[in-house]
Amino acid sequence: MKELRELPASLDLQPFRFIHVPGCIMVGLMGLVVEIPLYTAIAVVKSPYMLVKGWYRLIHDLISREGPFLETACIPIAGLTILMWPLVVLGSIILSVFSSFFIGLHGAVVVYQERSVRRGVAYVIAMVAEFDEYTNDWLYLREGSFLPKPRYRKKKGSDTTELSVRRNRFSQGKLNAVFGEAPAMLVPSLTSSRSVKEVIQEVKMVQVWQNLIKTCEIRGKELLDSNVITPADLEDWVKKVKKHESNNACDIINIGLPCYTFLQIILSSIKAGSEGLVLLDNLEITYLNRPQDRLLEWFFQPVMDIKEQIKVLSLAEGEMRFLEKVVLLGGNADRFRAWENGGSTPQDLLRAAQIEGISRRMVGMIRSVSKFPTYKRKFKQIVKALFLHTMKGESSSRYITPYSFHKAAAASNRGSVSTRSAPSIEIV
Repeated sequence: MKELRELPASLDLQPFRFIHVPGCIMVGLMGLVVEIPLYTAIAVVKSPYMLVKGWYRLIHDLISREGPFLETACIPIAGLTILMWPLVVLGSIILSVFSSFFIGLHGAVVVYQERSVRRGVAYVIAMVAEFDEYTNDWLYLREGSFLPKPRYRKKKGSDTTELSVRRNRFSQGKLNAVFGEAPAMLVPSLTSSRSVKEVIQEVKMVQVWQNLIKTCEIRGKELLDSNVITPADLEDWVKKVKKHESNNACDIINIGLPCYTFLQIILSSIKAGSEGLVLLDNLEITYLNRPQDRLLEWFFQPVMDIKEQIKVLSLAEGEMRFLEKVVLLGGNADRFRAWENGGSTPQDLLRAAQIEGISRRMVGMIRSVSKFPTYKRKFKQIVKALFLHTMKGESSSRYITPYSFHKAAAASNRGSVSTRSAPSIEIV
């Protein structure tokens, strides 16, 4: 309690005074004046891109019998979608204008929360850039936005939320002891030698993304070195995914590799006895210190559920290897049989079904995450790093010629693979 009483006064919320009311009203009106016309302008300017790219995708699926045109019974409905696509574009413009009304008024809420008119104005400016960046992501235009995006939230102190990023066995043990004695109280363990500010820290979402990208790169390079995945898979990913096509090779790279990476993270966390997930550099994410990010909130609990299921099953070494094969190569029977990693199908049919059920949940989760624009941008960085890794082994069978990169780039309708020089491959 002494530590809590000695928290700095800067953490206390400043009282809301009557003088802030005019600021709330002013920023709210300013938000309406700024957001509505700018959101409308951005939506109208980008609507031709949405119209053309939507038609291109639908017509491409119609010709190749993919997507909504895969089943014959769905062709009439999908054809109607092509005809009605301009109405969808018009509806998106109307929805943008409608949403800008509430986004502009939310500036008054920001003034109330932050007790600052300046931060409310920063919010109004930043939301225009956010909308521009969001539409760029979904339309596969230039990443980011050229508009200014000032910070409108105070940086939260590391002492206001949760436990340290770095694993501290002593403090974690004390915390578990507190929870065991009083499960209804969510109180971090405190020691006389460390203050709350030193003990409680929150993991930032950028740390999680950087760590996951690095982990996926490492696992991908290991699989490339062992010829489990091949440079041909990467080339096929560039040619097919950029054209929004799909095949088993795309699934191995786009779905199997992230699934395999997450599985290794889960298995290492179980072996370490962690209450959460242990990433690279001994970075631990738990319920207490996870970032307050909507995307992570959606998928953290399912990952923890999968971890508990694997932990309860107490998989043997051969069963773990079998699960690795299923999550990475489950959709490709030939590659599945060719990879000799020591895994074999369990003789117990119930246990085999449980393992396959875990793999299906992981694959479904990764498929859901892969639809987010942020994930798409990050995964392109991973594929670029794997391309560069293959270029370093020119004397091995994994060598990829610049000509093959050029063909992959020519087959792509969005983005490019630059071949100016071997180490300057760029996947946009």
